[in-house]
Amino acid sequence: MRRFFGRRPKAATTGSAAQQSQSERPPVAASSSTKTFPSGIKPLCCPAGAIVDIVFVHGLTGDREKTWTASDASEPWPKALLPSELPAARVLTFGYDAYVTDWRGIVSQNRIANHAWDLLTSLASYREKDDTALFTSRQRTEPHLHNVLRLTRGIAFLGTPHHGSGLARWAELLSRSIGIIKQTNTQIVEVLKRDSEVLARIQDGFHTMVLARGREGQSIEISCFFEQLPLPGIGQVVPQDSAILPGYIPIGIRGNHMDMTKFASADDPGFQAVCGELRRWVKQLGRAAPLDGNLLPPGSGSASQDGELGPAESDRRDGPQSDATMFLVPYTCNPDFVGRSDILEKLKDQLGLMQRQSKWHLRAALYGLGGIGKTQIALAYVYWLREEFPDLSVFWVDASNTERFHQSYASIAQECHVPGHDDPKADVVPLLKRWLASRDRGRWLMVLDNADDTQLASGPGGLGQHIPECAHGSVLVTTRNKEVGSRLTRGGRPIEVEKMDDSESNELLEKKLEQDRIDPSDLSTLSSRLEHLPLALVQAAAFMQEKSVPISRYLELLDNSDQDPVDLLSEEFETDGRDSGTPRAVAETWILSFEQIKRQNAFAAELLSLMSLFDRQAIPLEFLFCYSEQQGQEQRGEIALTKALGLLKAFSFVTENQGYGFDMHRLVQLVTQKWLARKGTIRQFAEHALLVVSQAYPYGSYENRAICNAFLPHVYAVLRLESTGSKDERLARASILHCAAGFFAYQGQWNDAEKFQLQARGLRREVLGEEHPSTLASMADLASTYWKQGRWKEAESLQVQVMEARKRVLGEEHPYTLTSMNNLASTYRKQCRWNEAESLGTQVTETSLRVLGEEHPSTLTSMADLASTYWNQGRRNEAEALEAQVMETRKKVLGEEHPDTLSSMASLALTYWNQGRWKEAALLGVQVMETRKRVLGEEHSLTLTSMADLALTYWKQGRWKEAESLQVQVMKR
Repeated sequence: MRRFFGRRPKAATTGSAAQQSQSERPPVAASSSTKTFPSGIKPLCCPAGAIVDIVFVHGLTGDREKTWTASDASEPWPKALLPSELPAARVLTFGYDAYVTDWRGIVSQNRIANHAWDLLTSLASYREKDDTALFTSRQRTEPHLHNVLRLTRGIAFLGTPHHGSGLARWAELLSRSIGIIKQTNTQIVEVLKRDSEVLARIQDGFHTMVLARGREGQSIEISCFFEQLPLPGIGQVVPQDSAILPGYIPIGIRGNHMDMTKFASADDPGFQAVCGELRRWVKQLGRAAPLDGNLLPPGSGSASQDGELGPAESDRRDGPQSDATMFLVPYTCNPDFVGRSDILEKLKDQLGLMQRQSKWHLRAALYGLGGIGKTQIALAYVYWLREEFPDLSVFWVDASNTERFHQSYASIAQECHVPGHDDPKADVVPLLKRWLASRDRGRWLMVLDNADDTQLASGPGGLGQHIPECAHGSVLVTTRNKEVGSRLTRGGRPIEVEKMDDSESNELLEKKLEQDRIDPSDLSTLSSRLEHLPLALVQAAAFMQEKSVPISRYLELLDNSDQDPVDLLSEEFETDGRDSGTPRAVAETWILSFEQIKRQNAFAAELLSLMSLFDRQAIPLEFLFCYSEQQGQEQRGEIALTKALGLLKAFSFVTENQGYGFDMHRLVQLVTQKWLARKGTIRQFAEHALLVVSQAYPYGSYENRAICNAFLPHVYAVLRLESTGSKDERLARASILHCAAGFFAYQGQWNDAEKFQLQARGLRREVLGEEHPSTLASMADLASTYWKQGRWKEAESLQVQVMEARKRVLGEEHPYTLTSMNNLASTYRKQCRWNEAESLGTQVTETSLRVLGEEHPSTLTSMADLASTYWNQGRRNEAEALEAQVMETRKKVLGEEHPDTLSSMASLALTYWNQGRWKEAALLGVQVMETRKRVLGEEHSLTLTSMADLALTYWKQGRWKEAESLQVQVMKR
């Protein structure tokens, strides 16, 4: 760990005894087996008229000069580079025996407290020795060590493991193993483990000290630098989440843990970042009034007794001061808060509290899904404010409903002794508003927590009218409803709180769980399953702790079924920062929001209910339009639909994926389904979902291939829903099965097609009867699948049934009847029944030409099949002529890339092949193969067939290598 401008004072209070002062003491004589360690204070630069000391302190295994020296430099950069940048600063470096182990001899057994005490006494003694103005004759009556703490103005941490290091456990094992034969100091390594109680106590003591200094009006500036590159073969020694402190400036240095303290030139970005912070602090100190002479040149011997104002304090003195600063927050600071530094920085920027004085009333809002961590971020922010701006009052208001809002205002008025608050006839809300708006109140921030209700926030008599608007007051809103956030910030841009990233989620779980040997992959898996949602993670950790369940078992529970995650999300638990009257379980938190949406916009609640039953990703807008039409709500129009979807997006229950519809969190989907089940409406919306998909999903064909593929996940989702048994629901289900089976057939997925076709035929037969056109369509498709699978007898049996029924029901010249006849003729051909195939095929072709015309797709299909029959009969010239005619017509009518056109081209190529016209067969075969690859995909059965046919053509041409290459590709697929 490395620090400037000071050190962590907590350690100074934990030392049991003072050590001998070590100000630049000479090395102690050592034997050949003992290593001499440079310790104590060493000055690197001592300019005349220095107004500030900068002290460099290295970390474990470090050195007071080498730690700060680049590999190609002869001097440490604090000596070589820093003086020219900060000429008014005296630069010191402190060393201590930081070795954990030494193969050659004895190492120090000092603990952190001992090293801290050495630093403290060395600093005090060094400044007293050189007669600086740190202490005057009047001040020496005070404990001289306490003055070191009191005069510390800034601390910079470089790669400091505030929350431990993941490598500490390995370092401990290594030091212990080495310690079998040599001297080690394992105890100091143990402190750096993430679960170290000593480290936790140091952190608590440090934060307590910083808060106390803030309350005294002498805050300490703090900046945290973190490594951005891993050590080769090791990784990041101190990850970002451990190297930074919430509420303080985090700055990355592009280097690994060893290099981040070694700067070779003044142009190094890392040097510029560190120097920039130091320069800012020195500049602030230079503007401040001197306190205890610490800003006077060494040897001045006098000090002003007015007291120093740091930069923040001097800003605050510019405005009126309140009689008393109030911090009325109902929750304690959350010790397990992690990450969110980017959002905290946005809050600091939007609320402008770092400025001297604001000329405007500033507001900011945090919005996001319930349980995403909005309140926790607000808590972290106000506790940071308390530390940085101790003269700024903070008031926390529960804005979840009117009663709680009034109750919060009344409590604030009572705590602040607002005149008239105890008058039973007084309306305390406007009373407090006027009191806060008064210029002599001083600066304040009001947090409006859980302001989710649009009507309550901005309607007539709403809470928005009771918020004071004054330049010395600011407002922070937390809400699940983006619309509310926008209105309460007067059209501002609310800050969206999104889910945690993987590292933040894992750190939160590690803090909450007290389990040994947690597998990092299990943490990541659990975080992912719970959508990186903070409340869900905390709830899961509470369950595991209370029930003594390991992560692996909890993951099994999540995987059992959709019901188990919902049950787990419904478990109540205890956590920080949530009101006792507010549900803590994720499921109940969201259900409250569902009910609120239903009250505000019933149509939005219907859409949420419907959408929860589709696949959770890429829900198309077309589905929602279909639902609106089915409910006879066309008059609502697009405006109503836009408003309803806007409300769902405002609550973060759905997100719009531009060009791909709407997405929904999996957990939100499951909890919405639970809500529907609790209300007894899930079967009703399940039927609506089936009806919508049946209306929107087209029959699978070349023209519809893109939309069929896009909607397919929703097909699977609604088909899994429990059947209501109604006629409409069963017919909708049958339609979806029939159309999706058509898409499977187009894709060459014959087994999937057969499975869906059997179900569709069974449902339609039950509901509509054996000879209904829809039932016959399903039977015809099933027969075609049998044909593609080479099951000729089964195909023939079904085809005969369909053909006879269609003749009776539709007539002998109906297009569907002709298609049935042609399909049967193709089956005869496959069974080598050439005469029957020719007779039936000729009849179909002649009738189609007369009824449908020569360019109708069905006519062309019958002509192509008749050409195949001619070819099998050995009538090659007739077959070629008919095939060429069909191919050219299909190119003109259907296009060159239509599957039927490609089939004609493939048939003609086969005819050329049989005639020994290899070159023409190869040219046509290549064209067919490449087009099928592009249109159907490389693994489609028709594509593979064209590749195999082309390989045979190459073989006949003597192109052995090309033939072999194609054949191998076909075999691999």
